[in-house]
Amino acid sequence: MTALLTRVKSRLFIHSRVASSHVLDGAYASLQRGRSLDFEDLRAYETGDDVRDIDWRATARHAELLVKRSRATRMHTVLFAVDAGRGMAALAPDELPKMRLAILAVGALGLLAVRHGDDVSVVSGDASRVTRTPPRRSEGGLEHALRALRDAPADAPSSRERVLDHIARTVRRRAILVVVTGEDPLTAEHERQIRRLQAQHDVLWVTIRDADPVLARRSPGSRSRRDAESGWQVPAFLQGDAEVIREVTEARAAEDAHRRDVLGRLGVSRVEIDDAETAVPRILAMLDERSARVRG
Repeated sequence: MTALLTRVKSRLFIHSRVASSHVLDGAYASLQRGRSLDFEDLRAYETGDDVRDIDWRATARHAELLVKRSRATRMHTVLFAVDAGRGMAALAPDELPKMRLAILAVGALGLLAVRHGDDVSVVSGDASRVTRTPPRRSEGGLEHALRALRDAPADAPSSRERVLDHIARTVRRRAILVVVTGEDPLTAEHERQIRRLQAQHDVLWVTIRDADPVLARRSPGSRSRRDAESGWQVPAFLQGDAEVIREVTEARAAEDAHRRDVLGRLGVSRVEIDDAETAVPRILAMLDERSARVRG
């Protein structure tokens, strides 16, 4: 049974129009340090290029130095780092637990990687434990990893630091590292960890957005606003208060700007998702942008 992957597929292939190329090529391109025999295209020679890559026949035809670019055929590991603590049990803007969106993000990217023949592994954890699924390159293995995320107890506080530190200490092989986490502010320690990981891996960052903590007005289907970590509930008299809404909005905007600045300076591709309807197209748009940047 592949119940979770079935849901992912129903959303993924509606939005993906990639036919002959792999949607993670933008990430893979930056991993390639060796040489390959798979010809891709030609580009102008730049200082520092290996002279062995010069295409002399094309150079003669165009009267300028041209080098061959190749696509590596080696398979890779796509490693997901997922926050599985109580923070991911909080609501996303679509009024569903954020872990539902995390599973969708991991499932969509994992499925694309598996169909490319790559290993997929998931490291998840909280303040009390960190676990890792064995690398697999099958849909069955991916389904197992998604179910492990779904069934994680979420009985301890979230700890992004613990998960990232575990990867930094234990993962030696270069990988595409996809961090799936909430929108908690990035600290100086987080920046240090990301910088360290980015030196070894190709890091992508998926932020799962929180529901608005203070509602402008209560809708019939909305749930009460309660902090997932502490259990504190927003008092009813604050719901709809214009001044409180303004302060919360400004604080979140500042945190968002800081996160984007940090990840941008570190060269980390990033995307923010807040509901199941737009999650996949946003992820694919991020990969398309990355692909254009890496190959440009």
